[in-house]
Amino acid sequence: MQTVTLIIDKRLEIPVKYKKLLDSEYSNVIISKDLISAMKFIQDKEPDLIIISDSMGEDLDAYCKDIRAITYNMRPVIVATSKSAELSDKLKVLEAGADDFISEPVNSKEFVMRIQAHLRREFESNLDDKKMLPNRNYSMRALKRAVSSDSDWAAVLISIDNFSVYKEAYTKLASDRLAQTYSAIIASALGKEDFLGSLAEDKFLVITDELKAEKFANFLIFAFDAVTEKFYSASDLERGFVITQGDTQAGRRSEFIHSTIGIITSKSGDYNNSNDLLNALEGIHRMAKLPDKSNYLIERTKLQAEDSVMTKSFNNSILIIEEDEAMTLLLSTILKLQGYKIKTAKSFKSVDFSYIPAVIILDAGDNDTRSGLDVCKIIKDSHIYKSSKLIVTSVFHDKETILKAGADLYLPKPYDVSGLVKWVDSFVKEFNY
Repeated sequence: MQTVTLIIDKRLEIPVKYKKLLDSEYSNVIISKDLISAMKFIQDKEPDLIIISDSMGEDLDAYCKDIRAITYNMRPVIVATSKSAELSDKLKVLEAGADDFISEPVNSKEFVMRIQAHLRREFESNLDDKKMLPNRNYSMRALKRAVSSDSDWAAVLISIDNFSVYKEAYTKLASDRLAQTYSAIIASALGKEDFLGSLAEDKFLVITDELKAEKFANFLIFAFDAVTEKFYSASDLERGFVITQGDTQAGRRSEFIHSTIGIITSKSGDYNNSNDLLNALEGIHRMAKLPDKSNYLIERTKLQAEDSVMTKSFNNSILIIEEDEAMTLLLSTILKLQGYKIKTAKSFKSVDFSYIPAVIILDAGDNDTRSGLDVCKIIKDSHIYKSSKLIVTSVFHDKETILKAGADLYLPKPYDVSGLVKWVDSFVKEFNY
């Protein structure tokens, strides 16, 4: 993405000269000759650097204070230019919030080098230190510029799903390498005019041309899925999933990492600000997410009638399948107190199939029958309950067998009920987001 520089200067020739010196494929320079239009531009585009001349008036320090006041949350570099070379004038302007003071006339090469140094420092101060990409603040700036742009664009939200579980199982060093690898894959598919930034350790933002966004997403899914096996041990690959440890007995099944991509284009709708665009982007990204494989979704031009947008309601339903009535009563009472909607059944055959629970708590049976394992497989193979999170409790302690049957979490009996509630909270959030 190009850096954006705003020149606030009433003169005719000097600002044009500065623009010619600074304009390049990496830098976009805009001239404003009045403060009102300059302030609007600052709010709409969040320029990286502002050059303000004393041609706007004698109170150059006051103008610097005004600019700094409206840019407290983005803090662009402010460079003041003046015909004065007096030390007192320099100190007054710098104290008012300017980052640099340049006395005119100035050598062209020195001027360019000083501005480039400021822009380089501004960019480097906004880098994510792991992936060496623009951080969340800078990425939000890119979204803001896209919203206010007259050109067509596509905003692409890319995530690495199951990243936190991978980091827990394989250490932070391995997860950092994973993120860096995906960052390099994404960058290899982009041009100089595109923007790539970081929103979180497992999320990326791309601003690109709307015509190539879908091909770009297709390539990313293919390229990412092609390298994921390299990040796992042979035993995990043979098993087909990762087991993360809770304590010496409990364990969680986690699917391998995959990628979800959501795409919004400038033709998808009108967005008032960058937060509205980000919310829409996160919404389409959630719709694209699949539990065990990579996927992308692009929001097409809206054709529905006004106010007909469908939203996904928050699902906090819990299904308890447990033969022990005392345990059923205990669990349902505690979870109801936490605000969950509870349904219970003694066996899978008596389950009400009219709704989809966010979490299923299933007893796996005794040492002899292990009947719950068959139920576990049926649940995970069913179209209705495939996306539900499955917690399997058991008096027989065979963690790997239970997880292979399809359980998302294995808890040996007897277990700490408060620990179970924490897992339910976590899984409900995963199911909904």
